Amino acid sequence: MQNDVIIIGAGLAGLVAAHQLLEHGKTVTILDQEGRQNLGGQAHWSLGGLFMVDTPEQRRIRIRDSFDLASSDWMGTAGFDRPEDHWPLEWAKAYLDFATHEMRPWLYGLGLRWFPVVGWAERGGSFAHGHGNSVPRFHITWGTGPGVLHPFVETALAAEKEGTLKFGFRHRVRHLDIVDGRVHGVSGDILAPDEAARGVATNREIVSDFDIRADQVIITSGGIGGNLDRVHRNWNAKKYGPLPKKMVCGVPAHVDGAMLDTAQSAGAALINTDRMWHYTEGLQNWDPIWPNHGIRILPGPSSMWFDATGERMPAPCMPGFDTMRTLHEICKRGHDHSWFVLTQKIIEKEFALSGSEQNPDLTSAKWKDVLKARLGKGATPAVEAFKEHGADFVVAEDFDELVAGMNRIGGGMIDPTHLRHQIEARDAQIDNPFTKDPQIAAIHSARNYLGDKLLRTAKPHKILDPTNGPLIAVKLHIVTRKTLGGLHTDLDARVFGENGKIIDGLFAAGEAAGFGGGGYHGNNALEGTFLGGCIHSGRRAGRSAQ
Repeated sequence: MQNDVIIIGAGLAGLVAAHQLLEHGKTVTILDQEGRQNLGGQAHWSLGGLFMVDTPEQRRIRIRDSFDLASSDWMGTAGFDRPEDHWPLEWAKAYLDFATHEMRPWLYGLGLRWFPVVGWAERGGSFAHGHGNSVPRFHITWGTGPGVLHPFVETALAAEKEGTLKFGFRHRVRHLDIVDGRVHGVSGDILAPDEAARGVATNREIVSDFDIRADQVIITSGGIGGNLDRVHRNWNAKKYGPLPKKMVCGVPAHVDGAMLDTAQSAGAALINTDRMWHYTEGLQNWDPIWPNHGIRILPGPSSMWFDATGERMPAPCMPGFDTMRTLHEICKRGHDHSWFVLTQKIIEKEFALSGSEQNPDLTSAKWKDVLKARLGKGATPAVEAFKEHGADFVVAEDFDELVAGMNRIGGGMIDPTHLRHQIEARDAQIDNPFTKDPQIAAIHSARNYLGDKLLRTAKPHKILDPTNGPLIAVKLHIVTRKTLGGLHTDLDARVFGENGKIIDGLFAAGEAAGFGGGGYHGNNALEGTFLGGCIHSGRRAGRSAQ
């Protein structure tokens, strides 16, 4: 088979690249080791948040943002510190320009719309020149992840009908044909059909092979988060602390990193492979889709955070402030879990769960569903289901019952007297508007933002006051998610070989390329930059491969 361009990976970055190529009259083949039911890849499961700068949504709720402020936040967060960070830094600059100028108008023209309240994720909690978003920038797409994918999926399906795009589902690429520094095509295994539902692990039975020729190949195969063995091999103990004994997977099993190995064996360069992004507020899914399925809590700022022994976590290790610092703090203490302690009032106002399937109201893109789920009695139905069925929740009417439940599922490491003393000390700070507790100060600050006051931050109250109950404790696991390093590319998405020279005709985008350059986040991330990075890098790769 001969094609203009082969794209390896049918996720968001690959579909965006195809969209660009098809606009310029190219013929495209998209290969993916999964079946048609997984079209859209990992992005389908996302909340649909996009990091955008100085948007109408921000301005309507009096958020003053700018390219300069976003750049300061990004660079203070990324902390680029390696010689190989030259191109990742250039990609970061390019994305910031895209997120400030072209991104929203282009996506709006494709039909995307956003929830009017902009979320404030990764607030930092340290110095102004350090990690974190100075202002809310997390734009949740109406329709969540499927809403982000929709225009690009529709373009691909229409092109398939017209014959300008072909899908090769259940095609696992095992070899890149590179001769004298130029790519000539790909070959690999055709896997047996598998009708498993989207996200469910599929078989790896080989029924045939394939060989497809093209002078342009784009790798958009994703990261490694579904492959715990690979995560363990890449783990940087100095950066993240000792490897936890148990982690849950925030992505399906097919996010296995196998294509990265294939590319490297063909001579492509990987950089920053030890840079990863794992969340610290993971739950074991009581109704799992993929193996070891983990769901992340998107917390407001009020839950008290304790380590596995019941010792309160220090600032900036507060809910929603600094994921990487919190990961290191948890792991360095030698345990694989931590705890939220909160009240029913907090869970009702502040708990959300990551993922399109956990937010059917936002995924439906219907206001009546959102108002019913978010303003009705209790937490959202998805959160209440976890509270009722989840193995990591303890709900109790009194403190002693709560601690007994925590010790029952947490290894018996919590001293109730010490835990009570810490909560009482925090509660004592609620009696007046002044405080020396940084978390209480952060709650007051959050409520200065209208969006948080209305939807995401509970009115300050005492946790041990029974009128605010019942009491709730949540056992939190480390949940794998994103790969921050990847294939080394220039700003045209062209892949470097291990010899430092460009491999002609080979491009990479999305998570496989660290969202650009081999890691445009640097050492840390700001949220909304994962889907945004797939869109930006896929668009550049598609334009470059024309």
